[in-house]
Amino acid sequence: MATPSNENVGPFSRVSNWFKALRDKLRSKVMEFLEEAKKLGKEDPRRVIHSLKVGLAICLVSLFYYFDPIYEGFGISAMWAVMTVVVVFEFSVGATLGRGVNRSVATFVAGGLAVGAHRVSSFCGETTEPLVLGLFVFLFAAVVTFLRFFPKMKARYDYGLLIFILTFCLICVSGYRDDEVLHQANVRLSTILIGGATAVIICCCICPVWAGDDLHDLVAVNIEKLGNFLEGFGGEYFKTGDEESKDEDKSVLKGYKDVLNSKSTEESLANYAKWEPRHKRFRYRHPWEQYLKIGAITRQCACRIEALNGCLDSQNLASPLVRARIEESLAKMSKDCSYALKEISLAIKTMTIWPSLAKSHIANSKIAAENVKSSLKTDSWPDTDLLEIIPAVTVASLLIDVISCTEKIAESVHELASMANFKKIDSSIKQEQQIIVRQRTMQQYSSIRRHHHLITIDTAFQGPAE
Repeated sequence: MATPSNENVGPFSRVSNWFKALRDKLRSKVMEFLEEAKKLGKEDPRRVIHSLKVGLAICLVSLFYYFDPIYEGFGISAMWAVMTVVVVFEFSVGATLGRGVNRSVATFVAGGLAVGAHRVSSFCGETTEPLVLGLFVFLFAAVVTFLRFFPKMKARYDYGLLIFILTFCLICVSGYRDDEVLHQANVRLSTILIGGATAVIICCCICPVWAGDDLHDLVAVNIEKLGNFLEGFGGEYFKTGDEESKDEDKSVLKGYKDVLNSKSTEESLANYAKWEPRHKRFRYRHPWEQYLKIGAITRQCACRIEALNGCLDSQNLASPLVRARIEESLAKMSKDCSYALKEISLAIKTMTIWPSLAKSHIANSKIAAENVKSSLKTDSWPDTDLLEIIPAVTVASLLIDVISCTEKIAESVHELASMANFKKIDSSIKQEQQIIVRQRTMQQYSSIRRHHHLITIDTAFQGPAE
């Protein structure tokens, strides 16, 4: 029979165990959060710097609200400076400049038009004044909203158009009950200019992140990933059943998937880069649109490579006799095309023109493609089932398409080199000397860019945080 003291042990023990489990769970969650934060910081240290810059900018503009002499000049409207920093300060210089200019210009234009609308409606009498103001709000809101459907306007000025509608409506509606409309518009514009200027200055002057740099490197890295896949494709496709691929090799073969999903990031970076001033290797009015063209062709090539990757996982392989006959030519097609893509990627990274290396690899891959075509003619296989040749024909056809895409990429990069004034290498230098010079250039480039990382930009728009 349990004593009274033993009866009380059970509930207390359960409560104690529950608190211990809760403590352990909270501790594990905190440690998990810290590990994830550490991982994010290591992936791109610029994220940590950006967070510190945002904190500094908000701290500076908050002084307008904390100090009485400054607060007396702006009043409660000083909070607009803080709000402007929050919504304008972006990761890259281009994004911050774009938002800052959009917000400032939209506020200035909308404020001026709203004051004008109040002035016009004041001549219409007290009875019709609200009707005239409502008509102005309707017309401007409808017209500006329709402008947002234009692709070019939406790409570069969508945020400004939203701010225009918001500012115009706020001043028109609130100004009807407040006689100091002009003062209200003036204070709002002043605080927004102060907040925007603070965000832009800190973003540009303290460890700036250039969207143009990220776009330039992203396009080059995507081309290199395709080259890495093709470099390992031949050995992976013709391996025997006893051979197993290493995890590193498989990860290289999956790199093309990042290329397929890079369209939105490239478009966002190109849009931001257009706002940026001249910096580093990029002059004013740099041909950013050409990067989008190269990216589109690169994704076309990645689609062919995705089909090639499907051939690796397919159970329907060509017969050993067919594979042995075309193995050397297919491997040469894949290797030479890989080398050509890597040379093109290097040319973009270093902003130099290598006249013979990529062209020679493309020419060699075309010769190998012709050899494969002649080997796969049906009259060359009189005693072989056609179904045993089809898998080899599929792979060869896809590789030929990849060679064609590679040639298009090379032509587009050559156009970029002409537009952006890439450094030209003397074509009279022998190929061996070009390789030595290329290796030295790549070492210099790597030493400069060793701390640089690419990040994915979230392009989803959450609306103005007014």
